[in-house]
Amino acid sequence: MGLLGILVGLALLVGLAYRGWSVLALAPLAALVAAAFAGQPLLAHWTQTFMGSAAGFIAQFFPLFLLGALFGKLMDDSGSVTTIANFMTDKLGLKRSILAVVLAGALVTYGGVSLFVAMFVIAPMGQALFRAADIPNRLLAPAVALGTTTFTMTAMPGTPAIQNAIPMPFFGTTPFAAPGLGLIASGVMLGFGLWWLARAENAARRSGEGFGGPPPAASPAAAAAQDPVVRERATTSGAFDPAEAAAGSSAEALPGIVVAMLPLGVVMVVNLTMSFLVLPRMDTDFLALPQWGETSLAGVGGVWSVLVALSAAILVLYACNRSRLHTLRETVDAGLNASALPVISVASLVGFGAVVAALPAFQVVSDWVVGIEGGPLVGLAVATNLLSALTGSASGGMTIALSALGDTYMALAAQYGIDPALLHRVAAIGAGSLDSLPHNGAVVTLLAVCGSTHKQSYFDIVMVGIVGALLALVTVIVLGSVFGSF
Repeated sequence: MGLLGILVGLALLVGLAYRGWSVLALAPLAALVAAAFAGQPLLAHWTQTFMGSAAGFIAQFFPLFLLGALFGKLMDDSGSVTTIANFMTDKLGLKRSILAVVLAGALVTYGGVSLFVAMFVIAPMGQALFRAADIPNRLLAPAVALGTTTFTMTAMPGTPAIQNAIPMPFFGTTPFAAPGLGLIASGVMLGFGLWWLARAENAARRSGEGFGGPPPAASPAAAAAQDPVVRERATTSGAFDPAEAAAGSSAEALPGIVVAMLPLGVVMVVNLTMSFLVLPRMDTDFLALPQWGETSLAGVGGVWSVLVALSAAILVLYACNRSRLHTLRETVDAGLNASALPVISVASLVGFGAVVAALPAFQVVSDWVVGIEGGPLVGLAVATNLLSALTGSASGGMTIALSALGDTYMALAAQYGIDPALLHRVAAIGAGSLDSLPHNGAVVTLLAVCGSTHKQSYFDIVMVGIVGALLALVTVIVLGSVFGSF
């Protein structure tokens, strides 16, 4: 009955979330259903297990959600994201429209801009570019997805994305875990995705398929930002609430490309400096004291590096764009508010996972995952893929998997001599593979922003967002098994 309860609770969560119900209510309800089947105390699981785990996630990662959303909103309202997108478009031209969209998305998201902020800026510009180049609009969503939701989210070493931050406290790693493998995985995702989109574009030209239809009467991006279903799904898979996208005001005069790029460079340089030069030389023995949570630098260092990097970038961005941020208070409020619903939504998924992991029947699931043939790396990849697919959230699915099985995999890593950095990279890429199923918030939002549908664009999103990521995951597992982490 306990295992049946887990399946019923999960089906309830996935089914109703797909229909637009709030995960804030669904997650505790699904957890209580699972606990009821197991004959466990319901109120205790709700207030102690569920809320304790959800609160722990918020305590650990809310600063990253907060600063990440604020940085993205400031980059948007200062005109910096628009400048970068314009620059890529001008340099690459109409003949390389797809490449321009992909690289613009990759550049801003690797620099710390939320993928949802990037979508709402780059998609309308990409649509104008595709229309001028007569490239089918159905290819815009997969092009944006390739640049914003694949390698810069999970594979590129040093990326400040929350999906790259979540494994750090579990494995004691930094944002630059397994950098060589991360770069190889990024190359696989980018190379395969560009090949697929070029193939699709050429096929469309041979068949005489053009952009398709006149310009819409209203901007799809503006409509998507106010769609309650889009908002509900987006906030469970990202770190920015789309409802805040229109708040504040955009700069009338855009910054130059150097000023626009400078904050992104600050994120990368400061993140690297903190990870390898500053924090390792600090005396952090005090962290072992009860008042600091009895932790260590390995448990908090990765998060600290990203926090300092984003803070420094925000200060530089403001210093360079003070005259362009005419409604600074409104912009700051919108950025901060945009982080609240996503972090609570993901924390609710984490609470659900904690209740499930506490049930006696979960041991059956744990034994099955750990016992998968192929070793710990394969088992970890399966666990993160499966849970991210079911929840439609890479961050939620990965946190559930690592909260339940992280200690087990660290023990296995010690037993088999596996570098925790390799576990980090496998977990991150695994969570960002099958999460892009039809109910995924990023997919739903992206299709709405691009004015497309699942029928028109989803197959190409699968190819660039799932197939490419799975190829990269297999590559990392094979190379990591043979050569170890590098």
